[in-house]
Amino acid sequence: MNCAILVAAGRGTRMGPNVDKLFLEVSGRPVVAHTWQKFNDAACIDEIILVVRDGMQTHFVELARRHHFTKPHRFVIGGAERQDSVWNGVAALPPACEMVAIQDAARPCTSEALIAATILAARETGAAVAAQPVTDTLKETSDGQTISRTVDRSKLWAVQTPQTFRAPVIRRALQAARDQGLKLTDDTAACELIGQPVRLVPCTTPNPKVTVPGDLPFIASLLPVGL
Repeated sequence: MNCAILVAAGRGTRMGPNVDKLFLEVSGRPVVAHTWQKFNDAACIDEIILVVRDGMQTHFVELARRHHFTKPHRFVIGGAERQDSVWNGVAALPPACEMVAIQDAARPCTSEALIAATILAARETGAAVAAQPVTDTLKETSDGQTISRTVDRSKLWAVQTPQTFRAPVIRRALQAARDQGLKLTDDTAACELIGQPVRLVPCTTPNPKVTVPGDLPFIASLLPVGL
């Protein structure tokens, strides 16, 4: 059994005050509805767990009704940090779940092919992540104003989601992070703590995340309208 955890409990503070980026409308529906649709339609996913802020459950229930999301799903309350929200989602996985794909709910362009590719890679390795090689020239600065040096990009990759794991692997990795009191913004970083190899799965199509208002026009250009 393959499950997905959609992490939808964040507040998106970089969008500005009193803005919930997940419910910003793009291409005719909220951002999170596009993300949910991708996993609802993915044949490789059997059940979806949505980690949401307390008090938002009714909004997501209405979202499912309005957009006819029929795949089995359940809601879990998020934690103080993203890592806590993922932990709560993993704790809610059904006993039969073998593989789990963890997805930022604000990343609405993820393809079914990419979801399936991370599942296949994680089944073989234990953990996998959607990623792209860094193509921009990277500079390091010591004072935030001037360049200190150029960074070699030849071995650098930018990781995205889904980040997919065998369920026992991510449980053990997140427990290690909790035991050490670490705050991680990336689930694969927890795997590094336990020496778990993580397979890079090249993302061949754009897979952006909504972070700032300027992201919306580009994301709109990638999404179908009026589904």
